[in-house]
Amino acid sequence: MVADLTPAASRFTPAACPRLVVKIGSALLVDPDGRVRRDWLQGVVADIAERHRAGQRIAVVSSGAIALGARRLALPKGGRASLEDAQAAAATGQIALSHCWAELLHAEGLTAAQILVTLDDLEDRRRYLNAASTLHRLLGLGVVPVINENDSVATAEIRFGDNDRLAARIGQAADAGGVILLSDIDGLYTANPHRDPTARLVPEVARIDARIRAMADADSASGMGSGGMISKLEAARIAQRSGAHLAIITGKRDHPLAAFDADHRGTVFLGEKIGTARKAWLAGRLTAKGRIVVDAGAVGALAQGRSLLAAGAVRVEGRFARGDVVDIVAPDGQAIARGLIEYDAVDAAKIVGRRSNAHEQILGYAPRSALVHRDHMVVL
Repeated sequence: MVADLTPAASRFTPAACPRLVVKIGSALLVDPDGRVRRDWLQGVVADIAERHRAGQRIAVVSSGAIALGARRLALPKGGRASLEDAQAAAATGQIALSHCWAELLHAEGLTAAQILVTLDDLEDRRRYLNAASTLHRLLGLGVVPVINENDSVATAEIRFGDNDRLAARIGQAADAGGVILLSDIDGLYTANPHRDPTARLVPEVARIDARIRAMADADSASGMGSGGMISKLEAARIAQRSGAHLAIITGKRDHPLAAFDADHRGTVFLGEKIGTARKAWLAGRLTAKGRIVVDAGAVGALAQGRSLLAAGAVRVEGRFARGDVVDIVAPDGQAIARGLIEYDAVDAAKIVGRRSNAHEQILGYAPRSALVHRDHMVVL
């Protein structure tokens, strides 16, 4: 018997969620021959149009460019045999993907816009704010932004690697109340349902802890996409910390958004606002310039909302400048906080473990109040 998920699913209705991000993976949008599943996509667009008429504004994160381009260029392994093939396939397929979205949305009386981003665009604070401004304006105009990673220029160092986490970050930038990941599975299960017949669907998750992470399986069922359940949990973590709810639902049926409204089947991760928009951006970042390893006393102080003082630091790792993002790491290696460092790596290394009254003599200038101030830090 399917559990009644109405309370959780109701968080994604137009009345409860004025702005929504919907992510669609390659395996759903493109068939194994590299063609758009047009009839299915028309159903999704019809769902979007219905929600739009009810007052909800929707941004779409759409995969599929590489798969479409690989077919047109006759590239092996779906265009993923090499980075160069993937970039060429993405450049070719993105035109076809954008045209398809624009045509289908236009048939429903909606205007499409295209936004291509890299990891760097959302990890850099200024560029993130620029992207957020564009999204806000488009949604305010009633446009449906269609977003994808800019795979034609992205390299391994500046890639999200999957569109699940990209969707969560776009949700942050758009100030969306909800993110829906259309997947080849209908949610998080207690075990891999393809291998364990006793696996049960988890209807609602308030907190992603070790027990929830143990349920994840990194394998994508299709082999066409790049995001498994682990990437979806990471996306949920990003969304939760910005106060947005995230749902994993199946896209392997017609009109999947309308079907979710009807039967509420999926896994909903409940959002929990952790602070300012700046702190949510920090928590959602996927990269850091360095690490500050701290002692047990500093772990306790950070948990109480205090700043990180140099006296509580054990060592500095990485190369960073003042204002860069660093992870703060407990003695067991677990990242417990993230923030903007007040010193460059060389000076930070000089004062770790030393009390504030010794800093000026060591550095030769008046010290700042903390290594990482609590106003520029988020506890993870």
